[in-house]
Amino acid sequence: MPQLRLPEPFYARGEHLAIDLPGAHALFTTRRGGFSVGPYASLNLGRLTDDRPEAVQRNRAKLLDLLGVPPAHIRQIHGTFVRRITALPAAGVAPLPDEGVELPEADGQATPLRDVAPMVLVADCLPVALAGRGDGRGSAGAVAMLHVGWRGLAGGIVAQGVRAVRELGVDGPLEAAIGPGAGVCCYEVGEEVHQVFAGSGDHVRRGRNLDLKAIARGELARAGAERVHDVGLCTICSAESLFFSHRRDRGVTGRQAGVAWLS
Repeated sequence: MPQLRLPEPFYARGEHLAIDLPGAHALFTTRRGGFSVGPYASLNLGRLTDDRPEAVQRNRAKLLDLLGVPPAHIRQIHGTFVRRITALPAAGVAPLPDEGVELPEADGQATPLRDVAPMVLVADCLPVALAGRGDGRGSAGAVAMLHVGWRGLAGGIVAQGVRAVRELGVDGPLEAAIGPGAGVCCYEVGEEVHQVFAGSGDHVRRGRNLDLKAIARGELARAGAERVHDVGLCTICSAESLFFSHRRDRGVTGRQAGVAWLS
């Protein structure tokens, strides 16, 4: 990706950011390379925005071509439930779900299946991928993608995500990757939110700003992730042409994706 340095082991995959995890791949999309216009330009993947539905469908078709496996769609509610996808067909798992499809409510998805890609949509919240291998006999491992905002983080979604992949067959080392999201440089919150994370230590606070990524890293380590990779990019202060940001754009913006799938 031109003019953007990524920390190893992240790398550019076309216009997007990628990382290889044990037995899996993860992709964090940017807003580049799509068909939407105006405040949703250009690769807006959020069908609940006020973007033109036909543009969102074209953007999702382009993502499908890039992944090679169908993404699993959910309706996110800033909770802690991590959906397990253990058989297909499953709700919301299709090359291009119809606009009328009722999506399951969840803020994370995990699967041991190779032909589906758990996906979350974000525009400042953190997309967090989890992956690990199985024992090589009964399980090849599992992969998950989590939608991590401050409410989900406070509620324990990280631990729920780790529990999900362990239940689905990961019995070896677990790795995680934190994609682009609101950074401590820009993420100002009220005192009531700071109080929620008072037990995380003084290092997660910088004046009125909160370090969601540091909290997530700590939660991942406590839950058993042996390695945690952070791409270190803030959606709020990065170039407007690179990421959608709910805060920067005052709510009128698109959504990028975090997607993970078994290799």
